[in-house]
Amino acid sequence: MLQRYLMEVPEPGVPVQLVDGIFWLRLRLPFALDHVNLWILDDGDGWTLVDTGLGDAPTKAIWDSLLGGFLAGRPVRRILATHFHPDHAGNVGSLVGRTGAELLMSRTEWLTARMLALDTSEDFVESGHRFDLACALPGDLRAHRASRGNYYRRNVDPVPYGFTRLKGGDRLRLAGSEFQVIIGEGHSPEQVTLFSAERNLLIAADQVLPSISPNVAVWPSEPHGDPLGGFQASFERYAGIGDEALVLPSHKTPFTGVQARIAQLQSHHQERLEATLAACATSRTAAQVMLALFPRALDIHQVGFALGETLAHLNRLVESGAIRRTMSRDGVNLYRAA
Repeated sequence: MLQRYLMEVPEPGVPVQLVDGIFWLRLRLPFALDHVNLWILDDGDGWTLVDTGLGDAPTKAIWDSLLGGFLAGRPVRRILATHFHPDHAGNVGSLVGRTGAELLMSRTEWLTARMLALDTSEDFVESGHRFDLACALPGDLRAHRASRGNYYRRNVDPVPYGFTRLKGGDRLRLAGSEFQVIIGEGHSPEQVTLFSAERNLLIAADQVLPSISPNVAVWPSEPHGDPLGGFQASFERYAGIGDEALVLPSHKTPFTGVQARIAQLQSHHQERLEATLAACATSRTAAQVMLALFPRALDIHQVGFALGETLAHLNRLVESGAIRRTMSRDGVNLYRAA
């Protein structure tokens, strides 16, 4: 049974000890999902930071305060970025530069973060434009999205050249306990989560969230990718974790009942696959299917997530043979139940 961990949510920017040696730091985000949870781990002779928040001015001011106050007196020895998204890796560069800390990431997340943070090419915008055309997004939305350019680059520091690679099965000593790396896929390509059997505690990043589904989306860099297939399959790696384990998610609040929650997420995506298939009873564009799956009003930020998630379900069904994808003469992809 899914249960919330009974603890008052911390004031933004103020670390609060959740369990022995693990502090919960909540930071604000300027989006519909208005916060992110970070974790500060007390290693005795220093600190390990798990994620760094968005690379914006308010977040940087909080890190200035923490480095001069709560974290002062002992070095920040390690910074672990669970994945490349800007609300997690946004301040990696400046914090590594200021503290000299070792940066820990999986290889794919580091490569993706560094590539996107450095990309000033015209092809970045052009590939997004081709992607939107193939989805048949209306012209005003295409123009708006193109005008944003490389939105990722504006929300992260330059990513350091050097890092220490984390792989599934690696073991780390954190906050006085052993943690094992479990790689989650789908929400991002090689997301790092951490499980301590000794503490019966999972730092889940965005792989398992308590009351919302992590965004599983297709992006212009790999328009025919199958992230949903990876998302569903990677949950097998969490099968040994019992429902009594305490889960620390990057959004919302800590909870227990990880297997119950995984079952809910699997069921949710099965329902979305069925709705996607039903929407393709006749030939449809990705934009038309998106409106069927997300009928509410969406801001420009949410359109990207909704379109990407729609394509994740379409591509999963194409991969399984349930839907056929064809291209019209004007370069628009059309989807129809097989």
